Amino acid sequence: MSDTATPVALDPVKQFSVFLPNRVGQLYDLTALLAKHNVHVMAMTTLDTTDCAIDRLIVDDPDRARELMAATNFAYTECEVLAVEISDESQLQGVLKALLTVEINIHYLYSFFMRPEGKSALALSVEDNDLAASALNTRGYKVLTQRDISR
Repeated sequence: MSDTATPVALDPVKQFSVFLPNRVGQLYDLTALLAKHNVHVMAMTTLDTTDCAIDRLIVDDPDRARELMAATNFAYTECEVLAVEISDESQLQGVLKALLTVEINIHYLYSFFMRPEGKSALALSVEDNDLAASALNTRGYKVLTQRDISR
């Protein structure tokens, strides 16, 4: 069971999807902007399309990241994702089985960079965050809140 004091629904993990032109240095510019303002990228994945790259990222300070991206005209959208802590890759099958058991469709997933105590986490876009969180908690997985990933 999750040992966080704040329910996931009250403090969900925020994901930004940033739309970057397919030009050299665009991802560097985004991450440099965030780093300059002490916003840490906790997880990231990049999808390449014909016209642009879509960089999905989770940061430790979404309010500050939102301000910075808006002020510098980075095009982005924001949504909530589920984040579940795992100790290593061997737990992937258990996470997937927990979601399969309650028939939750996974749209996409990607991993966090290393978390404290050597643990990692998965960011999941699923069709029902509440049901997925319940299924994972029931099977002993820690579902993270935004506060859990903030520094």
